Amino acid sequence: MMLFKKDKPADSLPTKTEMDVLQILWQDGPSTVRFVHDKLNEQKEAVIYTSTLKLMQVMKEKGMLERDETNMKHIYSAALEEDKVKGNMLGRFVDSMYNGSASSLMVALLGNDKTSEEELQKIKELLNKMDKAK
Repeated sequence: MMLFKKDKPADSLPTKTEMDVLQILWQDGPSTVRFVHDKLNEQKEAVIYTSTLKLMQVMKEKGMLERDETNMKHIYSAALEEDKVKGNMLGRFVDSMYNGSASSLMVALLGNDKTSEEELQKIKELLNKMDKAK
């Protein structure tokens, strides 16, 4: 019998499905399981309600979500900060795919057919602001 839960490492990353739930909560704010479930069904093929409920319960146990039980309907909210999670995921991606080189990542992104003229202009403006700040 296990008396203590294993602590979740601070730098562990959410799974794809956990990220889907977090994205909904970050975008729409604290929500019921039913609301999250309905949003997931808009994004994917049919998801079973009990699977959404169990996933969110597990995410609460992992410390990813908080649950307000003061009303009949439990309201879940993200316990993780969006910028920190995405920054951590991006850092790991750059480390594993581009050997930690942000410039290699940028070259790959900018050489991509999906980069629009508007996005390129925004990037140029950002780079100009960064140059002026130095």
